[in-house]
Amino acid sequence: MSRLSLLRSQAAAMSMRERWHLRYLEAWEASFEGDYAGAEPKLRDVINHSEDPALSVKASAILMDDWGSNKRYEEAFGLANTLVERLPATHDKLAHFVALSYLSQLLRSAGQYELAAAYAHDMAQDPPAGETACKPLTMQMTALYEWHKLTSSSPQLQSALDACQAAHDSVFTHTLLLVKGSLHLDENQPSKAIQLLQRITPGVRSDQYYSNMLALQVQLAQAYLKLGKDDAARKAALAALALSDPGDISETLRDAYQVLYSLDKKQGNTAAALADYEHYVAQDVGYLNDVSARALAYAMAKQHVIVQKLETEKLSRENNILRLQRALDGKAVETIRLYVVLLLVVLASAVFWLLRLKRSQLHFKKLSSTDGLTGVYNHQHFMGEAGRALHQLERRGSAACLFFIDLDNFKHINDTHGHPMGDAVLRRTVTICRQQLRPMDLFGRLGGEEFGILLLDCTREQGIAIAERIRRAIDVAKVQGDDDIIMFSASVGLASTEYCGHELQRLCREADAALYRAKRAGRNRVIADTEEDGLVEA
Repeated sequence: MSRLSLLRSQAAAMSMRERWHLRYLEAWEASFEGDYAGAEPKLRDVINHSEDPALSVKASAILMDDWGSNKRYEEAFGLANTLVERLPATHDKLAHFVALSYLSQLLRSAGQYELAAAYAHDMAQDPPAGETACKPLTMQMTALYEWHKLTSSSPQLQSALDACQAAHDSVFTHTLLLVKGSLHLDENQPSKAIQLLQRITPGVRSDQYYSNMLALQVQLAQAYLKLGKDDAARKAALAALALSDPGDISETLRDAYQVLYSLDKKQGNTAAALADYEHYVAQDVGYLNDVSARALAYAMAKQHVIVQKLETEKLSRENNILRLQRALDGKAVETIRLYVVLLLVVLASAVFWLLRLKRSQLHFKKLSSTDGLTGVYNHQHFMGEAGRALHQLERRGSAACLFFIDLDNFKHINDTHGHPMGDAVLRRTVTICRQQLRPMDLFGRLGGEEFGILLLDCTREQGIAIAERIRRAIDVAKVQGDDDIIMFSASVGLASTEYCGHELQRLCREADAALYRAKRAGRNRVIADTEEDGLVEA
């Protein structure tokens, strides 16, 4: 008999407070086993009726996490707002620790890395009995890594490792070491990454912790790819995919398919490379959709707080108006005029706050559809708009051209001149392309140094001419570095609806295949979606 079953058998002799603790434990068990539907009514019962502040806070934190796991993001972030308001009055150490833990995880999932790191830092300051600083420090380092605030030699990362090793917590120790491995890869030190990963492989396998096992294989694949060890890279990437279920969607699986795509493309396996690219796009779109949903839910919850504040202020103003109205009864015309002025001020203030709310909503909408660095459409929004535009063009019988632009040797620019100069090259490329496009054309960043352009009402010959103008303009462009002038070029792959039809997926395949041929033919050129008659040399 389990301990919880033993407690249930003794429920009749328990006090009311002990029964509520039992109810909480039953809800926690259901949540832990993935029975979210069974856990929710029990958690709500504890929150609403237990009259125990600590139990209510812990139950709220678990319910918030369950909603996040089930993609009920709007409800999860709404409950998070309530939980944050209650934390200052929560004096139970364990309840405080649990609430901060789940809040940090939820905010990190929405891209709020600064807040997530701050909550994790607060957890580590005074952990309750039975807990150590290992878990909160691991959560803090993970948030700082995703916020790009860590290096492989950061003292706080080593301090977190020391804390987890002292606590003999192998899972969190390996999680931190995998963060360090990612930093080695980001810093272009694949050999260091492989040495670290090979050293921790037996321990990670022994833990049998899925996230760490998956990250280990993908990091090995990325490191081997950087070193040119193609067979080892392929083996590691396939091992990562073997660990996952068919329907899994994650950034890590996306990176595994990216490795396979790079390998097959490098070895000239065009069909396999296209299949890998389709898997990569499916993972990328699924991951970005989920990230966007969480970010939008966070934004909507934040807006809800603003609206509630406006409603409170509105009620307060209405009460003030009523008091003024009573005071003004029986007074002269001058007093009535003062009342009118005050009323206009209140209305102007309300209009001002509503305009601010609307502007904020429009701002969040724009953020969800554009690339933060270049200001053009992001991958997801570009593909959505392109699909809709092609459908309309097909109904009208009009032609369009889709081409993919990939900057040549961009990794060399980042490695030689640094990522800030790489970002400057990307922004310069966007400026050049926009000078050649019409307002109705669609322009987006597909990822890294690759861009997509859909020219509407455009024949294949016109598309080739525009693509060539863009390529030449990029070829003669310059970006001033700290010590020298950076020159760069681009390869362009073009697909036309005249040859490929209006199906977006086929146009993408043909444009990507043409881009691949342009790269193999020596880069800095435009190649269209047919054979030799589609070749345009730089």
